[in-house]
Amino acid sequence: MSFLTFLRRYRLSGLLFALCFSGVLLAGNVSLLQAANAVEAPVTESTTATVRKTVLQNGLTVLTKEVPTAPVVTVQVWYRVGSRNEAPGVNGIAHQLEHLMFKGTKDRPIQFGRLFNALGSQSNAFTSYDQTAYFGTVERDKLRSLLALEADRMQGALMTADALKSENRVVISELQGYENSPSYRLSRAVMKAAMPTSPYGLPVGGTKADVEKFTIEQIRSYYQNYYSPNNATLLIVGDFQTEPTLKAVQELFGKVPNRGKAAEAPTPQSAFKTDGANLNATQKSASPIVLREPGSAFLMQAVYPLPDAKHPDVPALNVLDSILTQGRSSRFYQTLVEGGLASDYSGYAANMISGGWYQLSATATPGQELAKLSQTVEAVFADIRSKGVTPEELKRAKTQLRSYILLRNRDVTSQAFQLGDDQTTTGDYRRTDRLLAAIDQVTVADIERVAKTYFAPQKLTLGYFEPSTLDKKAGGAVNSGQTTEQFNAGPPVDPSQVAKYLPATTQQTNQPAQALPEKVVLPNGLRVLLLRDSSTPTVSLSAHVFAGQEFDTIAKAGLAKLTADNLTNGTTTKDALTLAKTLEDRGINFSISANREGVLMNGSALVENLPTLIQTMADVSQNASFPDKELELSRQRALTALKVQLDNPQYVARQVFQQTVYPENHPFHSFPTEASLKAIARQDVVNFYKSHYRPDRTIISLVGDFDPAQVRTLLQQELGGWKVEGKAPTLVFPSVAQPTQVVRRYQGIPGKTQSVTLIGNVGINRQDPRFYNASVMNQILGGDTLSSRLGGEVRDRQGLTYGIYSYFQAGNRQGPFLVSMQTAPEDADKAIASTLKLLGEFRNQGISNAELTTAQRSLTSGYPVDLANPDSLASAILLNEVYGLNVSELRRYPKQIEGVTQAQVNQAAQDLLHPDKIVVVTAGPPK
Repeated sequence: MSFLTFLRRYRLSGLLFALCFSGVLLAGNVSLLQAANAVEAPVTESTTATVRKTVLQNGLTVLTKEVPTAPVVTVQVWYRVGSRNEAPGVNGIAHQLEHLMFKGTKDRPIQFGRLFNALGSQSNAFTSYDQTAYFGTVERDKLRSLLALEADRMQGALMTADALKSENRVVISELQGYENSPSYRLSRAVMKAAMPTSPYGLPVGGTKADVEKFTIEQIRSYYQNYYSPNNATLLIVGDFQTEPTLKAVQELFGKVPNRGKAAEAPTPQSAFKTDGANLNATQKSASPIVLREPGSAFLMQAVYPLPDAKHPDVPALNVLDSILTQGRSSRFYQTLVEGGLASDYSGYAANMISGGWYQLSATATPGQELAKLSQTVEAVFADIRSKGVTPEELKRAKTQLRSYILLRNRDVTSQAFQLGDDQTTTGDYRRTDRLLAAIDQVTVADIERVAKTYFAPQKLTLGYFEPSTLDKKAGGAVNSGQTTEQFNAGPPVDPSQVAKYLPATTQQTNQPAQALPEKVVLPNGLRVLLLRDSSTPTVSLSAHVFAGQEFDTIAKAGLAKLTADNLTNGTTTKDALTLAKTLEDRGINFSISANREGVLMNGSALVENLPTLIQTMADVSQNASFPDKELELSRQRALTALKVQLDNPQYVARQVFQQTVYPENHPFHSFPTEASLKAIARQDVVNFYKSHYRPDRTIISLVGDFDPAQVRTLLQQELGGWKVEGKAPTLVFPSVAQPTQVVRRYQGIPGKTQSVTLIGNVGINRQDPRFYNASVMNQILGGDTLSSRLGGEVRDRQGLTYGIYSYFQAGNRQGPFLVSMQTAPEDADKAIASTLKLLGEFRNQGISNAELTTAQRSLTSGYPVDLANPDSLASAILLNEVYGLNVSELRRYPKQIEGVTQAQVNQAAQDLLHPDKIVVVTAGPPK
């Protein structure tokens, strides 16, 4: 799919695994980035004007782009090979190799995740249909170190049979985790039927049957053939100097020999010809594929064949997709969601190296037939085929596409993703620029033509998921005492070994101090934090209202979220569609979500549209009208979402965990139920809105290229008249007692292949003086799944889980400490026993000074990388204020981490880790 498609699907993280496999960590912001177009159109707006392309003698393509807006740089290596180059029997070999690329090299026989962590690098990898990519973003003084590591594993990856055996279990755990999702299983069946002779019809990550048969010889052969410089693109984007960096690249990568059989992996014959013969052929419409399996919601998926990445119709297909799916004004939102047929939907156009497809997915609302859903979808396409689209729709779609590119291209990692995708897919790193220029030339007639060409009903492959009877009984408590298995965790990895293999880093000089926001308090108590950032002509808004789910009662749990979900359903000044068009006509992103402690409003826009963004936020905060029809549709969507959540082991485990840790009279105990959602009346929503949405309980953070004086005037104009009435609602939080022993709970969910386990107890809040000590302790214990003690033992050595993490949820309230992992059901008890044993050893034996130093360096080095993204910076500023911290916390945080001592970490472990008095919850297949 195109980079544009990735940007538009960014919010649909739950579906990304159907298209792209992150082989080491589940990273919601990493996705398949496929092609869109290579039309030779005049470039009208450039994102690549400063890119320099260099090709080394060994064939390695190097793309460099200086972006000196923040002291960070990203390094990425993209190989032009993926599941497209596989076949039944070896399906998943690209993904398996990706995992093994983290196992070390001949010169550095150590888990590479530990090296990346020591550099403070935000590193990961993914395998897609057409590519496999490895990426990391670091402070600029770590650039050469990151280059050295990537050059090392391009030529010297150490692959052993033992490593394959361990990582093979991890991969199978990952695949089975995806199998927990009915939408994944349906998508796999539909894609296989749509493309029976193409590798694009195979799962990107492979199948268990194939993966468990891989031999180390097969993996090594694949590595030798296709991980060659002439089949790779190296990308360097960020704050660096080109000439000395290219010299370093030549020194490190220039000596890597070509060892592949060809310049790239062989490309299979496309299942969808692009000469028109196949795409325009009339075929008999087949009956829908129907899966009847345990599940919670009725699902529909539709797939139509599309041409490859270089086809001249791709710009029009991107515009058509935007008209169909993007925003409330889109055709499918109006017909499916507003029509009460679907609770949600998603659509995307994938244009790959060897073909493409359009996929539409929808979840039916209760009582709606899937046949009616698919008939409505066909009616939308039929209307466009016969009547076309309006000039208004065309203009809006073009504006949205341009805005998405500029807004999502503000951080260096995303800019490198675009370049890597464009270069490896079409051989032209300027492809997105050409696409934007070509989109400007798309006409109403083009949209009608591509609708007729590609979306005729006889070209459709349709699939339905119809859930069988779901056993709603609780699994109950299992093994209330601690398990008795004993597994040797072994000694923790000595950080001196990490230091031994870590490339040297340069010392930063004249590091600029982090800019601090200006704090403004309006007379009505509304707090605003402003930080001017002229690096891009954009603005990021983050707002927090203290109106979260902690105010729900058990009888009407879900009220806070239902209120937040309806804020944009109309105000006293605009109806829902007018609100939506006001934003979408300008390409403004604006979303509202509720969590435990508050309601978050996030927006991003080109800076000239900042007034519209603030006006919209002010309007929905003060004037929401909650129309009956939209409220009822929203309730139906909430009921469907609840069914889906209760079929998700992660959600179920979290609910059981919270309700075990927190007593019934605690605000964190309540979760929505079907009865509580149905009990909420419109007046309940209105009353909640009037009581909780107040200026003195609202905080706004703005980061962008604006004049602070003008913004202060605008804020006073739009929000200064918001009145405070009465006292703000308050809550009583009862004390939470630690359990007196290990408490085990098991929740069975039919149709699942993997288990999710949460282990933890009540933790700390953000203002706890032990917060920084606990942060360092957690980084060592389980802050990273490849470099931590938990990750090194349970994942890397034993291969029992795809990912294991620990974390403190330290907000305004005393949130939990949690260890989270996904395992095969038969491995759950073993993984739990290993984790509890390791927690005990950690608490009793403490940490070494070398571990302390490594963790501190990782946290402080990664912090500037986080703040280099304007959206992340706006969020950090906001949360610091929400948690009652000083605006100087942006500068203070690294110094606080650097000041933590070994004794303080050990004391935090004594205070906060209680492996003999802890809650263990597992959700998975029924026993």
